[in-house]
Amino acid sequence: MKLAQVYQNYKDFVMPTYNKTPLVFTKGKGSILWDMQGKKYLDFFPGWGVGNLGHCHPKVMQAVRDQISKLIFIPNSYYHLPQAKLAKELIYWSFPGKVFFCNSGAEANEAAIKLARKFGQGRNEIITFENAFHGRTLATLAATGQVKYQEGFQPMPAGFKNIKFNDLQLLKREINANTVALMLELVQGEGGINVADKNFVLALRKICDEHNLLLIIDEVQTGLGRTGKLFAYQQYGITPDIITLAKGLGGGLPIGAIVAKKEIADLLTAGMHASTFGGGPVICRAALAVLKATQEEKILANVNKMNEYLFKNLNVLKEKYPLIKDVRGIGLMVGIELNCEGSAIVQSCMEMGLLINCTHSCVLRMMPALNVNKKQIDQALVILENALRRA
Repeated sequence: MKLAQVYQNYKDFVMPTYNKTPLVFTKGKGSILWDMQGKKYLDFFPGWGVGNLGHCHPKVMQAVRDQISKLIFIPNSYYHLPQAKLAKELIYWSFPGKVFFCNSGAEANEAAIKLARKFGQGRNEIITFENAFHGRTLATLAATGQVKYQEGFQPMPAGFKNIKFNDLQLLKREINANTVALMLELVQGEGGINVADKNFVLALRKICDEHNLLLIIDEVQTGLGRTGKLFAYQQYGITPDIITLAKGLGGGLPIGAIVAKKEIADLLTAGMHASTFGGGPVICRAALAVLKATQEEKILANVNKMNEYLFKNLNVLKEKYPLIKDVRGIGLMVGIELNCEGSAIVQSCMEMGLLINCTHSCVLRMMPALNVNKKQIDQALVILENALRRA
């Protein structure tokens, strides 16, 4: 198929639900992608955080190949070994509880919302935060603190109250007898790489304990090492009641999961919730390989090392180019806020072979693979500086 025919097929047969970048990729390895013409790109935003280990990690590929040769699918009305092993691993690395498997971050957040409502026994209001992003289903859209995503789909499901992020006094005023849970991202990715204040998070945990509320941490993007710990909540010295996972867990394959504390995990009983493809053998083998590679290849140590190197050099660029307003983030989850629109800089970087993202019109996002190296960071910085110079 020629390039023009690919574009035409999309125009004719695929719903236009994404803003497409005119690139057709055919191969990926680590932090590198190749397009149809053979041009090479350095991918510093692999799949909105899906590519924590880069493209086609060998451990993931081997696990998938092995499992496909044995058993591709079995429904959740039966048992299978990979799901049993993955659930145990997730609990080992997080906190005592149980796991529900699904296929995406939105599904994981839906499951968390249902579990919270079941826990509430009539209480059904969940407090979320401005600039959050929790998914595209109706309930997770209602939880998402950005009106632009809700436009055209009203009325939103009831049961959500959205308030200012990092404002503890406002939060205390908004809790009422109908409140059942607080739900937040510790680093708001799509919201502009806004980092939760540590004292704010510590206070949330205390408030939840005092008011019998659930603390739900959306780790869809931060989970599996993105912040330099396996889970972002570990950076704050707290244990949530529920975490939701997706993107980086599958090594490129679709998976979602929630981990819920033992005290509440059994509230969803048989028939109350389900996901046909959730936690299938192939995806569980892929996720086990991700966890194994993360430990064996010292991925977290690399994240913390590369974080220091990347932020140091980005702050040098900030001093050099006044159009950079702020550099922020945790681990390898980086936001570069500009004093201008960022789309032209993203386009310029792409033309020079670097893939990054822009959110909120002026925040450049870099989320490279967690096994990125200094040489690749240096290459990305050179391209970024050239793009800034053009701007």
